Amino acid sequence: MGRLAGKVALITGAGNGQGSVEAYLFAREGAKVIATDIAYENVKEVVNKINREFGEVAIAMMHDVSSEEDWKKVAEKGVDKFGPITVLVNNAGVLSMDTYEEVSHKNWSKVMDINAWGQFVGMRTVVPYMKKAGVGSIVNISSLASLVSVRQFNAYTASKGAIESLTKTAATELGGYNIRVNSVHPGSVKTNMFTAVYADEAAMEKRKNNYPLKRIGTPEDIAYGVLYLASDESSYVTGIAHVIDGGIMAQ
Repeated sequence: MGRLAGKVALITGAGNGQGSVEAYLFAREGAKVIATDIAYENVKEVVNKINREFGEVAIAMMHDVSSEEDWKKVAEKGVDKFGPITVLVNNAGVLSMDTYEEVSHKNWSKVMDINAWGQFVGMRTVVPYMKKAGVGSIVNISSLASLVSVRQFNAYTASKGAIESLTKTAATELGGYNIRVNSVHPGSVKTNMFTAVYADEAAMEKRKNNYPLKRIGTPEDIAYGVLYLASDESSYVTGIAHVIDGGIMAQ
């Protein structure tokens, strides 16, 4: 308890999966949480649970991460409520499964706008508040798909690769302001995205057996890695690609 005491965290995509677990865990560890999602009813339910258990420590907001205007509104309301944002978790994203032949410019633009531009403009919006506070930690959720070949995920892998590169650049530019920037690269995690790809039990079982740990990751597995990077425990860690993958990269 208390690993994030005094922190104000903005977490996108907090309505389900990893984002909802991160929001709950951060609140439990003492942070004030600005939880956002395009699916407002989902994130409101997450925040209601947090506030029932920990007091009025979280707010829910509807948020299209590809909209710079939405980012400004979310940040301003969060700061008005809790003070300067000192942690940003860029968790929101969309999946796209298309071969080279199937990718359209419209599809490519949508995926890049949400997954890559959404994270960039989020950082640009929140960094002034971190500078004012004199400290900040940004955690960008990328994917193992940015590090290894994944067939039929062309726009998705491109967007996740952009996140990794963006993270390193931001880490070097912002380090002088005591703002750290790291990316997290999950392997297979049992969320809605995972079940969309591995819909039947046989496919899921085959995928599980590819991993040295012989299981699919959980949102909690990822959330604890994000918690570490958000906390002062990682105060000398910036610019890294933190892989959480059950060992599959090792083989």
